[in-house]
Amino acid sequence: MDTGHESLSDRAIAARLGERLRALRLRRNRTQEDVAARAAVSLGTLKALEAGRGKLETLIAILRELGALAAVDALLPEPPVSPLALARRGRGRRRASAKGGAGPDGPAW
Repeated sequence: MDTGHESLSDRAIAARLGERLRALRLRRNRTQEDVAARAAVSLGTLKALEAGRGKLETLIAILRELGALAAVDALLPEPPVSPLALARRGRGRRRASAKGGAGPDGPAW
């Protein structure tokens, strides 16, 4: 699926994310001052994030304050687990390995 991001620079993608974050804040009818204070970041930090500059931890704090942490799953979804891996995980161990195991008198340490 082509989202148009492949042809953009990293800086352009960051700016687009900042614009979307600003739009989300405005849709929630929240001021920069209010969101910054409640997310425990400075107003300048929030402004920088909305301009496409900032740290990942700051983005998470702002998303949490705006009630949008689910956006992280959309950004980086968990990889699906294959049916074979699920079957292996549910089985558990059935026997010990032959090498380095405990003898009849207990562990060999």
